[in-house]
Amino acid sequence: MKKSVPRAEVPAQVRSLSGDERAVGGIEQGDDSRYDRLFRPTTLDEYVGQEHHKDNLRVFIEAARRRGEPLDHVLFCGPPGLGKTTLAYIIAREMGVTAHTTSGPAIEHKGALAGVLTKLQRNDVLFIDEIHRLSPVVEESLYPAIEDFKIDVTTGEGAYATTFELPIPAFTLVGATTRTGLLTAPLLSRFGYVMRLDFYPVSDLMQIVKRSARMLDIPIDDAGAIELAQRSRGTPRVANRLLRRARDFAEVKGSGHIDPALARLTSERLEIDAAGLDEMDRRLLRVIIDTYDGGPVGVETLAAALSEPRDTIEDVYEPYLLQIGMLGRTPRGRVATRKAYLHLGMTPRDPETGNSQGSLFQ
Repeated sequence: MKKSVPRAEVPAQVRSLSGDERAVGGIEQGDDSRYDRLFRPTTLDEYVGQEHHKDNLRVFIEAARRRGEPLDHVLFCGPPGLGKTTLAYIIAREMGVTAHTTSGPAIEHKGALAGVLTKLQRNDVLFIDEIHRLSPVVEESLYPAIEDFKIDVTTGEGAYATTFELPIPAFTLVGATTRTGLLTAPLLSRFGYVMRLDFYPVSDLMQIVKRSARMLDIPIDDAGAIELAQRSRGTPRVANRLLRRARDFAEVKGSGHIDPALARLTSERLEIDAAGLDEMDRRLLRVIIDTYDGGPVGVETLAAALSEPRDTIEDVYEPYLLQIGMLGRTPRGRVATRKAYLHLGMTPRDPETGNSQGSLFQ
């Protein structure tokens, strides 16, 4: 069997053709970074959604502040675009300290890690995005830093090399990952709080769209905000991206005001349907239904049929389809659910029995 290439190792030119540039993709693209910084809330009170985790963070932050200690190390995991970076900055602000930002691929060797750690002040926050992409050597060097707040420094070379321990200020490590399964058990066990971010309900996304519209001075009514929120796949970054595209259509094709009709026009032009599915999502479901009689079909076969890498199928397309119940995973492979058939205007059929109300579609 051909070994799949880990997503982090897929060349950029392949990734760009594999779902990352979709209007409904959660991965940062184009001018998203500029608008992410503009829309980014700075306090937990401003942050919309993830209420359970916010309540817990308030308690942990206040307890750490009262003790004058750094917050326990925190890991944020979940699909891209849900606010992991934003929460890291909020933690630093709520703690009254500085946030230092880097990423797993950027820390190429032990010296680079030492350079980052020696810049920290007491109780500062070190945010490492894509922490699952740390090299094994760097990860091993990170353990004493997050456990005992010290690093091993080697001077000289060969027979004259000397290693000594260098103390560093106590700090909080905040990690972010979209691939929790790629984290090693020793690293995962060193986080005091693991926070799995969930997709956002429409009500929360509506609040986010309206807040962003105010910041951009875009007139939008509640119904228009709901239309955009329903098509945002539970992801704030997608909601803000659709808002910006709706602004363009409102200024050129409308009166400058975003209403339900304008929101639907924007979605139609971007080929996004009422459930937030784009053409690639629908194509994946149609291949399962039309080519493989609704499944089950193995992911390798599905990847070959779609001319997409397996990791793109699993990491880019499947999570949302699984979340909304249009795709199912079985021991034998992927299946299209009854909800997928109905969404595509097809008659549900159990591939095993031929019945219209098979158990796979309940």
